[in-house]
Amino acid sequence: MLKKDAFSVSILLATEGFVALSVISRVMRGVSPWPVSVFIAALFTLVSPLRGQQGPDVFHWVDFHSQQDQSVVVWVNRSLDPEKWTAIREIGVEYDAALVVTTLRATPQSPANADTFTVWSVSLTTHAISPILKGVNLRWLDWMTFLEAAPAEPTAIYDNCTDCTPATYFTAFHYDTPQHMWTARWLRGGQGVPLWSPNSAQGVELTQIDAVLNDLDGHPFICTWNHFDYGKAKPADDFIYRFDLDPVTRLERTAVISGKDADPIKLRLCRAPATASGLARGQDSAVCQQLIKPRVERRPVTTPPANNHGQSVPPGAHH
Repeated sequence: MLKKDAFSVSILLATEGFVALSVISRVMRGVSPWPVSVFIAALFTLVSPLRGQQGPDVFHWVDFHSQQDQSVVVWVNRSLDPEKWTAIREIGVEYDAALVVTTLRATPQSPANADTFTVWSVSLTTHAISPILKGVNLRWLDWMTFLEAAPAEPTAIYDNCTDCTPATYFTAFHYDTPQHMWTARWLRGGQGVPLWSPNSAQGVELTQIDAVLNDLDGHPFICTWNHFDYGKAKPADDFIYRFDLDPVTRLERTAVISGKDADPIKLRLCRAPATASGLARGQDSAVCQQLIKPRVERRPVTTPPANNHGQSVPPGAHH
C-alpha cells in the first residue's frame, strides 16, 4: 500500500473501524459504561477480525483488499504518517498491536531490490509506534514454537546492506503481553542472530554453518558454528552458539557450546537437512564433509609376506 493513499479518508468513515475508534476514544476519556471485559471483546471483534489465520489463532495477516481489514489499514497508515516510508508491505494483527513492515525506496528510479525495510510495532488503541528492526531483503520463514504451551512466532532472515557483500541475520517476532507491543528476539546492537558474515581476517579461512535443531522436548533452537582455519600458523578455532528461550523466564538466551558438548552438536549441524524452515547453511562445506565422511589414509604395509623365511640375500652380497 503506498503512503497517503487517496482512499484512506473515505475508508475511515465507511467501515466499522470508525465505530471502533469511537469506542476507544470514549473508553480512554473514562465515559464508557461498558465493563472492561465487554470492551475488550468488542475491540478485538472490530479492530482485529480473525480471518485467514496463520500461526496462533489470535493472529492474522491483514488482507489489503478486504473491507473487513480496512479499519486496521487506515489506523496503521495514520499512525505511521509522520515517519519516512514509501509503502506498507505487510500488517499482522494480534490482540491490540500490529506488526507492520514498511519499505523505503530512495528514489522512484531506484531498483526494487535496493529497498530498505523497517518492522514496527503499532498500537491499535493509542497510535503509539515503535521501530523494531531495520535492514534489507526480508525473507519470512516458518512459524516456530520455542517453548511448551507458547504461541508460534513468525520468523525471518534478512540482510544488512545492498551495496556490499551483506551479513545475514535471523530473528523471531512475538507479542509482548505485559507491554502490549511486538518485539524481536535475540537483538544485539540492533540486529538478530548472526548467521553469515562476509568478513574474515587475511590468511584465515572462515567456514560458517547454521541450522535449526530440536531439543529433547522437540522445541527448536538456532545453532551456529564458526570454524576459523589458520593453516599452518596455529590450530583451528571453533565457536558454537545456541540461541533459545529459557523455559523458566521465557526470555531469550545465548549459550556458548564447548568442550565435550561441542562434538555431537557439530555432527548434528552438519547432518541437518534443508528443512522447510529455510534455515540451513554450510552443510556442504569441506569442514562438514570431513566430519561426516572422514578421509581414510592408506598406511604402508610393514608386515612381511607369509612366504618370507628370512633367507633372502641382497644383490652383490658375498656368501
